Amino acid sequence: MPNKYKELQEKYESENFIDTSKPVWNYSLLTDEDIRNFQSGTNYSLYEKFGSHSIQVNGVWGMYFCVWAPNATFVFVTGNFNDWDKVSHPLTPRWDRSGIWEGFIPNFNLGELYKYHIVGYQNRVTEKGDPFANFWELKPLTSSITWDMHYDWKDDEWMKNRNKNNALNAPWSIYEVHLGSWQRPDPFNEHKYNTYDQIRERLVPYVKEMGFTHVEFMPLTEHPYDGSWGYQTTGYFAATSRFGDPQGLMRLIDAFHQEGIGVILDWVPSHYPYDSHGLYMFDGTHTYEYADMRKGFHPDWNSYVFNYKRGEVKSFLISSARFWFERYHIDGIRVDAVSSMLKLNYSRKEGEWEPNEHGGDGNLEAIHFIKDLNEMIYRDFPDVQTIAEEATDWPGVSRPTYSDGLGFGMKWMMGWMHDTLDYFKRDPIYRKYHQNDFTFSMMYYYDENFMLPISHDEVVHGKSPLLFKMPGDLWQKFANLRLFFTYMWTHPGGKLLFMGGEFGQTSEWNYQSELDWYLLKHDSHTGAQSCLKALNKILKEEPAMHEKQFIPGGFEWVDLNHRDECVIVYKRKAEKPEDDLLVILNMTPEVYHDWVIEVHDKEYTEELFNSDLKEYDGTGDVFNKDIRTECIDEESKKYKITINLPPLAGLILK
Repeated sequence: MPNKYKELQEKYESENFIDTSKPVWNYSLLTDEDIRNFQSGTNYSLYEKFGSHSIQVNGVWGMYFCVWAPNATFVFVTGNFNDWDKVSHPLTPRWDRSGIWEGFIPNFNLGELYKYHIVGYQNRVTEKGDPFANFWELKPLTSSITWDMHYDWKDDEWMKNRNKNNALNAPWSIYEVHLGSWQRPDPFNEHKYNTYDQIRERLVPYVKEMGFTHVEFMPLTEHPYDGSWGYQTTGYFAATSRFGDPQGLMRLIDAFHQEGIGVILDWVPSHYPYDSHGLYMFDGTHTYEYADMRKGFHPDWNSYVFNYKRGEVKSFLISSARFWFERYHIDGIRVDAVSSMLKLNYSRKEGEWEPNEHGGDGNLEAIHFIKDLNEMIYRDFPDVQTIAEEATDWPGVSRPTYSDGLGFGMKWMMGWMHDTLDYFKRDPIYRKYHQNDFTFSMMYYYDENFMLPISHDEVVHGKSPLLFKMPGDLWQKFANLRLFFTYMWTHPGGKLLFMGGEFGQTSEWNYQSELDWYLLKHDSHTGAQSCLKALNKILKEEPAMHEKQFIPGGFEWVDLNHRDECVIVYKRKAEKPEDDLLVILNMTPEVYHDWVIEVHDKEYTEELFNSDLKEYDGTGDVFNKDIRTECIDEESKKYKITINLPPLAGLILK
C-alpha cells in the first residue's frame, strides 16, 4: 500500500471529530437506525442523506458527501473544486463497518462537478459518478453535479384529486414518448435536443388536444448511450441532462398535471451497463451486482443484474422508485423487463443457471424485492399505479401481495398484442379462419389487470410501422388502422400507443431523428389522428368504456356466429345499464346493408362512432342516421337492430 494511503488510514483511526483545519470534516447525517434499515433492505429514503447535500455545519455552508463502498480502502472526492486532485479530500469510513464513507467539505458550492476516486479491492483504482447524484454532465462527459432540488409545484389541484384519475376504474389512454425523438430542433443532427421547456411548450398541448389521459416517458434516468433508449441506466436518482436540468423536467410534469394529464416513467431495476463511471464493480468488487455471473450477467443486453439479496441494494432500488414519486410527483412507474428479474433461467440455456433453494427457476430474492417495492409505493402513494412489463404466464402479477401476488396495479398484455397484430396483418379474406385467435384474449383477460400495449418495441428492428402492418392498398391500410384503433379502444383494459402510431407514421421509429410530422399535410394521416382523438373522447366520456374495465361484467360477447362474414359484436357494460355500449366490427372490405343484430335488455338507437366517416378519411358512404330497432320478444326484452356496416370499420352504438 502506498505511504500516502497508510498515513490517511492512521488518521482515520485516530480522528472522530470535526477538525476545521482539515479539508474534509468528520461529520455524519446518518443515525444508527438509518444504518440498520439500510442493511436490512428497508431504508426507502436513502436519497435524503446519501449522495451530496448542501448543509451548514458549525455555521459554515458546504457539502456533505455519503457513499457506500464496502470493499474500498480509501474514498476521495475529486472535482473542479480541487483541480481534480485525487487524494486531497478523503472521506471517512464509519466506525460501524457499514461500508459507508462520508464527510463534510466546507465552502463547497452547488453546480460543482465531482466524482469519487476509489481505491478498492486489491488496490483497484476507479473513478465513479455518485450513485445518488441528482444531476450529471451531458454525455459523453460523466461527472456528477451538486444540485439543489427545490421546486415550487403548482399542481395542487391534480395531486389532491389524482386518486380519481389514476384509479383502476378511470380511463387509461397512454401516449408513450421518447423525448429525444418526438420532435428535434434539427432533424438532421442527432446530437441536438429540445430542452424540457421546449418540449413542454409543444408536447403538453398536443397530448391534451389528442385526448390522452396519461403520457409515459421512456426512461429519463441518466444513461450514457442514446442507442439504449434510456434502458441502460447509470443515474437512478437523476433526470437525464440531455434536455436540461432537473427543474426542467419538474416544469414539464407540472404542466401536464395542470392540464389534467398523468405522467408515468419507465424505470429499470432489472439491469445496468458496465460503463466505467457507473455501478459496475463500484469499489473494485461486485458491489451492486451478483458476483455469480450465472445470476449477475444479462446475456440479452450485455449488462449486469442487481444483487437483490443484498439489503443495501434493495434499499437503493426502492429508494430510487420512491424518489421519483416524491420529488417529481409522477403518477406511476412502468417497470421494465420484470420477466428477466423473476426467472433465473431467463435467456439462459441448461447449465448456465442454478436452481433456487427449492429446486425451481424463480429468483426468490427478486420476487421478495418486487413485492416490497409495490407495498411501499401503494402504502406511501396510494393514488398512483405500478405497471409491469411481464411477458410470461407468471401468476398474480397484478394481484395484491396479501393474495400471494406481486402487487403491481397493472400488467402489459403481451399475448393480446401479438395475437391482435397477427390477426390484423392477415388479408381480410383469410381472417374468418382465425377468429379464435382474435377472441382468445377474453379467455384469460380477468387473470390480471391488463394494459393493452402497442409500444416502441413493435415498430423497430424491421417490424415495420403500425400502418404498414396492415394489409391491402393504401386506402385499406388506413381503414384497417382505424378499425384496429376502434377494437383496441373498445377492448377492456388500459391502452398504450407509441408516438407516431396515432397519425400513421410511415417509417420505423428511429431514436436519432424526429417523427414524420410532414405526413400531416395528407388527409389520410390527419384522418387517422382525428379518429383516435374521437376514441379518446369516448373513452373518457362513456362510463361503459372504463368503469368495469378490469372486472367481470364489463364485457359481453353478443355475436360471434358470423365467422364467414368476419363481423364481430360485443357489449361494453357500465354500472348503469342505460350507459352500455354496443360495438360492431366489420373485418372485411365488404359493405353490409341491412345487417341484423339481436340484443337483449335494451335498444341501441344512436350511432355514437363510425370509423369510416369522411372526417377520418373514410368513405363516408355508409352510416346510420336512423337505426331501425324492433322488439321481437317483450318478455325477454329481445330486440332486432338493423343497420348498415361500412367496409373495414368499427361502429359504437349507444
